[in-house]
Amino acid sequence: MKSSTAALSIAALSLAMLVPAFGQTQDSQDNQASVSVAQHMVPARASLTRALDSNSIHTGDQFRATLSGNVHLNGGVELHRGDALLGQVADDDTNAAGKAHLAVRFTQAVLKNGQTIPVKATIVGIYTPDSLVSDESAFPGSVPNSWNDGTLRVDQIGVVKDVDLHSSIASQNSGVFVSTQKNNVKIPAGSEITLAIAAQNNTGSTNSGL
Repeated sequence: MKSSTAALSIAALSLAMLVPAFGQTQDSQDNQASVSVAQHMVPARASLTRALDSNSIHTGDQFRATLSGNVHLNGGVELHRGDALLGQVADDDTNAAGKAHLAVRFTQAVLKNGQTIPVKATIVGIYTPDSLVSDESAFPGSVPNSWNDGTLRVDQIGVVKDVDLHSSIASQNSGVFVSTQKNNVKIPAGSEITLAIAAQNNTGSTNSGL
C-alpha cells in the first residue's frame, strides 16, 4: 500500500511540474482586446493525431487534433468528442529567443457530418504521451484544463525536452513552440492539448453568446 501511494504521489508531482504558467501582463491596448476575446472562449482538450516536426513541415501545412470531450462554444455552437480541429503551420509572430520555432494555428472545427466551423483557439497547455498519468482511476480525465477568461498569456517550460510553449489570446496563432537547445521542434503524436476556444464569424471576430 505504501509503495502504491508513493507511486501515485510521484506521478502526480511529475504532472504538476508540467503545468503551464498563466499570466495577464500585456500592453494595455492588447490587454483590453484580449479580455474581450477571452470572455467568449471556453476550455477544451484535444489529442494530436500525428507528430509535428519543424524539420519536415512548413508554413501552410495542415494538421489535425481530435477533441477529447464535448465543448459548448459561444453562440450556441456545440462540438462533440471525436470532432476534429484543423490547424496549420503559421509564421512565428513572437520574438522569443531560441534555435528553432514552430508556430501553429487552429482555424476550424470539423464535425462528423463534414460541417466546418471557424474557430479562434489558444493553446494553454500540452502534455506528451510520456508525461500523461496512466492511472485513470486516480486522475480522472488525465489532463486538467484550469484555464479561465482571466488568463491572457501562457508560458509552459519543457513541454518536451528543451522545448517551451508560448501563447497569447492576443495572437492570431494558437501557440509557438521554441527549442532552446536543438535546431528542430518535435511534438509527438498523441500529445494532449488543452485549449481556450471560441467560434468565429466571417469577419474573424468571436461570436457573442446568444
